[in-house]
Amino acid sequence: MESNPVLLESKSSPINLLNEMQQLRLLGHLCDVTVSVEYQGVRAEFPAHKAVLAATSKFFKEVFLNEKPVDGPHSNVFLNEVQVADFASFLEFVYTARVEVEEDRVQRMLEIAEKLKCLDLSETCFQLKKQMLESVLLELQNFSESQNSEEEGAARPGAVPAAKAERDPPDCSAASPEGPAAKSKEKA
Repeated sequence: MESNPVLLESKSSPINLLNEMQQLRLLGHLCDVTVSVEYQGVRAEFPAHKAVLAATSKFFKEVFLNEKPVDGPHSNVFLNEVQVADFASFLEFVYTARVEVEEDRVQRMLEIAEKLKCLDLSETCFQLKKQMLESVLLELQNFSESQNSEEEGAARPGAVPAAKAERDPPDCSAASPEGPAAKSKEKA
């Protein structure tokens, strides 16, 4: 008797794997690469795992696949013109699939994603920038509509319809220094 195949699939395994890799990185365990980052005199070193970097970044994949075996099991990679905070955020993203950054850093994160050829981060930044732009456009539209409503509302209460103005001319006699005499001269 033959049994039908069944699919065993874990929904939590990818997240658990990422979490465990992040913990190993944070503790410095099994790290086989050190990435040195320097920008305008600020320098930092980040221990990481070649497999994680290569799986998430085509840049690192090319570097690691083309390195000489004489380099030994531990590699060093030097990146200049990448800000330390941005690379730290990049690492957090590739190890956790999420990172929190200030809105004004989203463009820089997109640039580092493109430089390191990290498609997931690039797409994430692009989608966030798109949402931010749509939000700004919606705010501008709402502001414009409220301004138009206020201008229309301000024009209505003080305005006197033209037909009424012709029927009832304003009484200027009280404001005129000559009083009723000036009014009778106008009529004549």
